[in-house]
Amino acid sequence: MNRTLKLLALFGAAAAVGHVGLVLATPHVLMRAAMNKLGGPDKAVNAFLFGPRTTQNSRGVVRPSPDLAYSTCVYDLSNGPVRISAAPSPEQGYVSLSVFAANTDNIAVFDTTRQPQGIVFVLARDGQKTPPGVTVVISPSDRGIVLDRRLAPNAERFAAADAARRADRCAPL
Repeated sequence: MNRTLKLLALFGAAAAVGHVGLVLATPHVLMRAAMNKLGGPDKAVNAFLFGPRTTQNSRGVVRPSPDLAYSTCVYDLSNGPVRISAAPSPEQGYVSLSVFAANTDNIAVFDTTRQPQGIVFVLARDGQKTPPGVTVVISPSDRGIVLDRRLAPNAERFAAADAARRADRCAPL
C-alpha cells in the first residue's frame, strides 16, 4: 500500500509539473510559429508585409474576416525601439493596430476612431531610450507582432485600403 501511494504521489507531481510547463510554454511556441509564418519567406523583421484580399482559403491569420485587409509586422526590439505608423484609410475607413508580445498577450490597441489622422507610436523595451512627445508602448518581450486591420468589404474598398496601408511603417528608430 505504501508503494502504491508513493507512485500515485509521483504520478500526480509529474502530471502537475507537466501541465504547468505546457501551459507556460504553449503561448511562446505558438507565437514563435506565427512570427515565422507572418515574417514571410524572407523572414522580414521590423517591416510591414501586406496580405492579399481574404478568401475562403485564407489562413494567414486565424479565421480572417473577408471584410478586412490585413498587414503584419514582426518586430524585434533587441537592437532598440521601433517606430510604428499607420496612415488613415480614405473615406474614413476604419483602421486598427494591435500589438502582441511573444507570449500572445495583446499589449496595445490603437484605432482611427481615436486617432483619425493616423496612428503613430514607438514600441520599446523598458529602459530603452525613446524620443520625447510620442506615445510609447513598452513591450515585455523583444519580439512580437503588430497586426494592422483595415475595413475593406469589397474589391474597390480593398484597393483603397491597400493603397493607404502601403504608407505604413515599422522600422527601427
